[in-house]
Amino acid sequence: MTDSRHFHRPVIADIVAGPQTTHRPLETEEVSEQAISDEPPMYRVLLLNDDFTPMDFVVQILMQLFGMTFDQANVVMLEVHHNGRGVCGEYTREIAETRVSQVNQIAREHEYPLMCVMERAE
Repeated sequence: MTDSRHFHRPVIADIVAGPQTTHRPLETEEVSEQAISDEPPMYRVLLLNDDFTPMDFVVQILMQLFGMTFDQANVVMLEVHHNGRGVCGEYTREIAETRVSQVNQIAREHEYPLMCVMERAE
């Protein structure tokens, strides 16, 4: 056991700053560059074509879940129909996962084979 008479208790200033610590303020440029590089990766949400899901159902999904206008939804639906897939939007991972899950769940509830997937945007 240590004799308390010989024990040095640090003062608050020693704890906060420490004897060798020097204060150097961050430069604005450093913070800005770091903030840019710390942006989360984005993910594309895609609809995949099938031969059974009605086009009007796809348009409704795009309008309700992705906030598209009727005209925007028609463009994406035709892209899916003609190219086999179409981009619904780009989101952070969590939002993209949620949208994919919502589309797939609604399609299953209506007994359509519509598939929604996500991929990392470049």
